[in-house]
Amino acid sequence: MIIMINGAYGVGKTSVAKELQKIINNSMIFDPEEVGYMLRNIISEDIAHPFERTDNFQDFELWKVLVVNVASLLKKTYNKNLIVPMTIFNKGYFEYIFTGFKEIDEKTYHFCLTANEETIHERLRKRGEMEGNWCFKQTRKCMDGFKDIYFEQFIDTDDVNINDIVKKIDQKVRSFH
Repeated sequence: MIIMINGAYGVGKTSVAKELQKIINNSMIFDPEEVGYMLRNIISEDIAHPFERTDNFQDFELWKVLVVNVASLLKKTYNKNLIVPMTIFNKGYFEYIFTGFKEIDEKTYHFCLTANEETIHERLRKRGEMEGNWCFKQTRKCMDGFKDIYFEQFIDTDDVNINDIVKKIDQKVRSFH
């Protein structure tokens, strides 16, 4: 099984993923940001294609390919259920990864955590982000992107504790079986 936990930066994806891992048997967390950090360190500006020269490592052509390949290798090598916290509001990138995950494991589920802008910014501050940094600047893009029903199963996280969110995801996953 692969469970994608999507949503804006700061909405609570990683916190939810860590709690979800405690109740999903035989599971591990796979964070695609690690793939992005690796690519950012390997591919210098002079090597990058012009369309890859942005402030977002998801624009590296290899990012989405490697995310799917690493997920496949993790599943084959360790035989674990994957919990994948990631912010991905680009429909093309999302479709590539979701389709790739479904090919790896037909039991692939996507949940998009949502919250209002004030809640997201408060959570970013609580985790130590500096006001106005890159994550803050992405909030509106994420919120606008996630208005599209293409990204549903939406879970509103405003004024909801992590355990209730985890319980809701667990119940929905069990209902799909």
